[in-house]
Amino acid sequence: MKAVFIFAGQGSQALGMAKDFYENCSQAKELLQNASDHCKIDFKHLLFEPNEDLNKSEFTQPAIVLSSLMAYLAFKERLDLECECALGHSLGEISALCVQGGINFLDALFLVRNRALFMQEDCDKIEAGMLVVLGLSDEQVEQICQEALAKNKQIYAANYNCDGQIVVAGMKAHLQAYEAEFKKAGAKRAMLLNMSVASHCPLLKEASMKFKALLENSLSSSFKPVISNANAKPYTSKSEALGLLSEQLIKPVLYKQSIKNVEVNTDFFVEFSSAILKGLNKKNTSKETYSFTNLNELDEIIKVIGR
Repeated sequence: MKAVFIFAGQGSQALGMAKDFYENCSQAKELLQNASDHCKIDFKHLLFEPNEDLNKSEFTQPAIVLSSLMAYLAFKERLDLECECALGHSLGEISALCVQGGINFLDALFLVRNRALFMQEDCDKIEAGMLVVLGLSDEQVEQICQEALAKNKQIYAANYNCDGQIVVAGMKAHLQAYEAEFKKAGAKRAMLLNMSVASHCPLLKEASMKFKALLENSLSSSFKPVISNANAKPYTSKSEALGLLSEQLIKPVLYKQSIKNVEVNTDFFVEFSSAILKGLNKKNTSKETYSFTNLNELDEIIKVIGR
């Protein structure tokens, strides 16, 4: 059976995530301990004990990638299943790159913490934000963004999640001014998200360049296929990854396009340590998505796909 492994991005964090893997999977536990030493972050405290840092991007991003990789190790302990390709939503593309051999797990955690810092540095200079739009077509949202840009209002389509759901990014004041325009066009909902960054748009140009420089010494020369958020196509080399992963910060996430491109050659999807993408996939594909956040859920999945 052919599988595609998928990984969620920022917004999937939750206190206690990966705790079951930490307590019951020796490789997952070892990874968390090594990650704490490597990144100088107490991940056991960050993931399992009440704290205010889990929702701060510089900690959120490595926490999510770590949780995803711990789930992956638990999965591989129980089932030796290879995937046709891997993909992630935004930050999740780094997790996908890890499991495909494109980057060392510990190096990835260091990278994404800096990725978060670079993004925040760019957005601290301005008042940035993101807004979710429900119920409009891609073309309608793109047209409104183009009209806004023509009036020097910085609004960009940033995440193509599924039909009828697009997240736009830009200057917070400009987003607020255009909430009514999206609703006037027929949006069921246009709502500002509780975010202080404008991901996947040209406002992160400096962050993109800094991240590319940091990637240079971390990527493997070649690896198994990863689907790019930037163009919804597979890549397998360092030269491709350098361009695509830096572009990812300033170009929209083509998530639904990626799913549609790979579904023809897969039997099912497996989502690690989250169920957010499973929800999106219900609208993107007829193929089954299996997601798990603990070992009981994983064992149930293995009963189905391990036959």
